Amino acid sequence: MAEEVVAEEVVTEPVVNAAVIYYSATGTVFALAKAAAVAAEKAGAEVRLRKVRELAPAEAVAANEGWAAHAAATQYVVEASLADLRWADALLFGTPTRYGNPTAQMRQFIDTTGELWAQGLLANKIVSSFTASTTAHGGQESTILAMNNTFYHWGAIIVPPGYVDPVQFRSGNPYGTSHTSDNGTIPPGDVQLEAMGFQARRVVEVAAAFLRGRLS
Repeated sequence: MAEEVVAEEVVTEPVVNAAVIYYSATGTVFALAKAAAVAAEKAGAEVRLRKVRELAPAEAVAANEGWAAHAAATQYVVEASLADLRWADALLFGTPTRYGNPTAQMRQFIDTTGELWAQGLLANKIVSSFTASTTAHGGQESTILAMNNTFYHWGAIIVPPGYVDPVQFRSGNPYGTSHTSDNGTIPPGDVQLEAMGFQARRVVEVAAAFLRGRLS
């Protein structure tokens, strides 16, 4: 009798859709967002880099040389939409601190998500946050915690970087990557960019594991 041939089951690795959504006035958070997008893509994700809409008056932007220059240099970046949130399996949000809270620009975008929340379309998203401030101890941790308040309501799964990689002991923030910019004059250095890359990879890996679990 011919030996029966059993076909091996082919396991398809899920592709994670990752959206990096940020607000940046002078470019500090943008630099972190780009590092996150590059790392997520290298980790195998399909990536969308999106900025939230500017709310400040044009004259206020024009009056600050760094702000105006950054706005001009990033005109090509697509503005974030609710469609990006629906599309994404994983979300990384970046915002500067404003008195220990996210910026008004980021809050305004988040405040438009009620429709998706009401339909349960934000539940089980894998979410993480990063930030920057002008001064040391300028509200970095509280800004990330304030962002997390929204994600609790969504029913999202929050993934912090923790202290699970050596770079975290150098960057020092287990809540999320953060940087002290001295009013935008000090760009993120190698440690901050490496920490941002690790955080993005961790988010993609957790999202992939979650998707595999749902497919099994």
